[in-house]
Amino acid sequence: MKVDVLLGLQWGDEGKGKIVDVLTPNYSIIARFQGGPNAGHTLEFEGIKHVLHTIPSGIFRKDVLNIIGNGVVIDPVIFQKEIEKLAPFNMDIKKNLLISKKAHLILPTHRLLDQASEAAKGINKIGSTLKGIGPTYMDKTGRNGLRVGDILSPKFKEKYDALVEKHVGILKHHEGFEYNLTELEAPFFEGIELLRSFTCIDSEQFLNKELKAGKRILAEGAQGTMLDIDFGTYPFVTSSNTVTAGTCTGLGVAPTTIGSVIGIFKAYCTRVGSGPFPTELMDEDGEKIRKEGNEFGSTTGRPRRCGWIDLPALKYAIMINGVTELSMMKADVLSIFDTIKVCTHYKINGEIVDYLPFDIDGVEITPIYKELRGWNCDLTDLHNYASSSQALKDYVTYLEKELEVPITVVSVGPDRKQTLQNIK
Repeated sequence: MKVDVLLGLQWGDEGKGKIVDVLTPNYSIIARFQGGPNAGHTLEFEGIKHVLHTIPSGIFRKDVLNIIGNGVVIDPVIFQKEIEKLAPFNMDIKKNLLISKKAHLILPTHRLLDQASEAAKGINKIGSTLKGIGPTYMDKTGRNGLRVGDILSPKFKEKYDALVEKHVGILKHHEGFEYNLTELEAPFFEGIELLRSFTCIDSEQFLNKELKAGKRILAEGAQGTMLDIDFGTYPFVTSSNTVTAGTCTGLGVAPTTIGSVIGIFKAYCTRVGSGPFPTELMDEDGEKIRKEGNEFGSTTGRPRRCGWIDLPALKYAIMINGVTELSMMKADVLSIFDTIKVCTHYKINGEIVDYLPFDIDGVEITPIYKELRGWNCDLTDLHNYASSSQALKDYVTYLEKELEVPITVVSVGPDRKQTLQNIK
């Protein structure tokens, strides 16, 4: 069997959680391969909205195993809050959730370092979620990090104290930055105790064994391609590889095991935090999209920047990831427009290009748009694609032609039922 991959093609917030939840019945295992609690995967069904940060989005489907892979960084405090929020739903979480021993831990001092560093940048801040993600990955690559497997060692506290001492030394260089570490440590060690009660595994061994046994596995990504540490809009990116290649390093599976790559994108574009955004709308249309799409960060609550769909960036993301099929999200949001714009090219220094250059930060980019007829009707009650507006079908057909990848799913609302599958 192969590992199918599901990931975002824009700047995150594309709706990955919903599609993972919809597709989960087709799989035996759902495995998160990177990122941490800076992610916010939203699922909605039976009138209830759920937001997951670390736990894979297949957790609500019984008899499906969920794995937090080695590429993920875990904050024990946030993890405990997630578990507590799931308690009323009577799920056997400890049976259906396994955690890689090689996943790294976010310490309270990692969060403090993140906050101090971002504050020091002033107007040059990158828009961090301040969850300690960057400093944790820095310790991972610097070979100083603590991993989930370390909490099972009698020397864990000794290792923890040594790393915290290093962090405190760094924080001394941030003049005027105040904090109370003792206050932060109490919930951290509570979370550690909860983590110890879960089954921690050598996830690479487990997953490869399950593959050989014929189990279907879906790898769930976080954030989006344009936030990838190597291929995103650097330096306004996250600290991990959000692309298909991150599946291999984040789960311990070989490139030859990768099967379908499902790319998720919104029918328009959004971005949270700082960084370049060629099609950003600073006008009434941008505000309309934000309001209609409820575009506020599920992790931070920050208003998302909104704009028209960006084909040069999408084509780039499809190329980098080897996308084999597409899911278009939030088609219902664009129902408020008579005319929809699609960015087909950029104009940079008088030159017209259809690709993403090396660096678009601080570069004057004029998006070149094609106008398409809007569907201007409510899509939220649609049950099949055949019954949809011809204008919506024309939009989908146009995008498929330009992107050269089939769109197999169209989302027309936040609920899992508001998903049109197998539209071809």
